[in-house]
Amino acid sequence: MRRSRLSVFLAALAVALAGVVAAPGAAGAASLPKHSLIGYLHASFANGSGYVKLADVPAAWDIIDLAFGEPTSPTSGEIQFNRCPASECAGVESDADFIAAIRAKQAQGKKVLISIGGANGQVQLTTTAARDAFVSSVSAIIDKYGLDGLDVDFEGHSLTLDAGDTDFQHPTTPVVVNLISALKSLKSRYGSDFVLTMAPETFLVQTGYQFYGGGSNGGDTRRGAFLPVIDALRDSLTVLHVQDYNSGPIMGLDNQYHTMGGADFPIAMGDMLKAGFPVGDTGKTFAGLRDDQIAVGLPAAVSAGNGFIAPADVQTAVTCLAKNSGCGGYTLRGGAQPALRGLMTWSINWDHYYGWAFQDAHRPFLDALP
Repeated sequence: MRRSRLSVFLAALAVALAGVVAAPGAAGAASLPKHSLIGYLHASFANGSGYVKLADVPAAWDIIDLAFGEPTSPTSGEIQFNRCPASECAGVESDADFIAAIRAKQAQGKKVLISIGGANGQVQLTTTAARDAFVSSVSAIIDKYGLDGLDVDFEGHSLTLDAGDTDFQHPTTPVVVNLISALKSLKSRYGSDFVLTMAPETFLVQTGYQFYGGGSNGGDTRRGAFLPVIDALRDSLTVLHVQDYNSGPIMGLDNQYHTMGGADFPIAMGDMLKAGFPVGDTGKTFAGLRDDQIAVGLPAAVSAGNGFIAPADVQTAVTCLAKNSGCGGYTLRGGAQPALRGLMTWSINWDHYYGWAFQDAHRPFLDALP
């Protein structure tokens, strides 16, 4: 049957609209709140803040990162997740109760991830054998506990760039290439619902605006070393929450140095992730991420890390990033981020220690954002 021009037009419009609706978003993000609260739970150690059972984590938290899976040795690639012993963590629950708590959180729509690395868990995938061991051992942890995905918290010297590795879009350094390959394998294994988050330090990301690796001046080879990982996984990345703490001064897109501890620092650092930036003197540009892939990472309390920001200043920063309003003297180069994913904090345990001050201040604030 021959269709009228109107019916052809309407059919074409329907196809176009369907394409818009079906456009892929961040992996595993479909069931997350538009503005989420993300926190790390000390599951393998106490760290002075006290142990918190997973079942006792309030419903305010949307993504719970179990800290940490750590390697048997820095270059083995074999990751182990050892739950905190009762001698260190009084009241620690059994494995059965822990898994039951994971299921209960998931039934509430929460995402529970294994976080790999941390300050003491240096992971250097120097060989393909280490890469394969990483994939196998991380998969075993995810399968054992029925987790929703993986958080990559590689810090310190886990990632460096070899001399001559100057193109973040085509890295050649084994520890970088093997990590990218491992994460792609895990994504392929678990599919579109797999939640992949990353928590690099500013030194490994935003410092790349000034310097990439050792550069011509023979500087620190870790500078910007996380950029090729973010770029290669950008289509699979659910949330990037750079640690806007424990950081030295970082040059922003205004070519001014920004220091942690106030609203200015997360504003400048968050803008770089949205706007993108030229990478050192490489002639390459790191493309900005989508709003929904960006969250602001902060300490929950003064004892949790250097660079604690008072709640009012946190909310000033988030308001600036989300609405391009109240930014002080800073001008957003990437524009407003209305779908900004939210806030990450180290840690849920420290927030509990301080009477849930971070949660109680910021959960209602995030819920009130449009």
